[in-house]
Amino acid sequence: MSDIEGPTLRRRRLGAELKRCREAARLTQQEVSRHFEWHSAKVTRIETARVAVTPRDVRDLLTLYNVEDPAYREALVELARMSRERTWWTDYRDIMRPGNFVGLEAAATSMRSWEPIILPGLLQTEAYMRALISTGRSNDPPQHIDRRISLRLTRQGRLTGDRPLELAAIVDEAAVRRMVGGPDVMKAQLEHLIEIAKLSNVSLQIMPFDAGEHPFLGGAATLLEFRDTTLSDVVYLEGLAGDYYEEQPPEVARYRQEFERLSTRALDHRTTIKMIEGLLTA
Repeated sequence: MSDIEGPTLRRRRLGAELKRCREAARLTQQEVSRHFEWHSAKVTRIETARVAVTPRDVRDLLTLYNVEDPAYREALVELARMSRERTWWTDYRDIMRPGNFVGLEAAATSMRSWEPIILPGLLQTEAYMRALISTGRSNDPPQHIDRRISLRLTRQGRLTGDRPLELAAIVDEAAVRRMVGGPDVMKAQLEHLIEIAKLSNVSLQIMPFDAGEHPFLGGAATLLEFRDTTLSDVVYLEGLAGDYYEEQPPEVARYRQEFERLSTRALDHRTTIKMIEGLLTA
């Protein structure tokens, strides 16, 4: 794996291994927290990669779990060290939403997204995102807006890097018809969609108005999938009241099924491009 994506994957792998060791020792998260006099949620956060764990904590946990294999112990301690390394997005943590979505996105093999109102961030032009961010954060100083744009532009590198992200984006028809930033900005944005949709790792579909109701009308949703079978896939739901991450396999499987159903109801890739071309000539 690349240095860019490494720490997040390592933290998730470490959490999965520590959970497996705890369960083998027949201990509950609450029992472990009480043993170390930790906050009741600390073990949960470690196992779900919500927080970084120190090498010392890993050693103490493995001792409690009666894990004696020296090579295995040292491998997990090294994972703890490496999972605390700085990444390119570390400098943006002050403007990132909680939950480390950027880190998960950087580590994912593939991503399925649904956007009902605006175009996905990975497909936005700089002018389009500037119009959105400036409107949504009208009280922010210009330098903060510039940093948010810089973060989003850097994220877009996942589509064309050494290990490009497989992106399947489904957007509501409203997202391509909504005028954002004025006619010139929107024209350039639609042209950009046509160009980026030519990438072999990008699939773009429009959900037409006449498709009617469907399970994702409530808001945006993203399914992040990982090649490593020891890591669970994640559903990310973004909302004004807060973000939510779902990792329980049955729920993730349900969302995956709904994404597949949504894809069958949306316009296919070629018809989608034709619709966008039609909007440009209208």
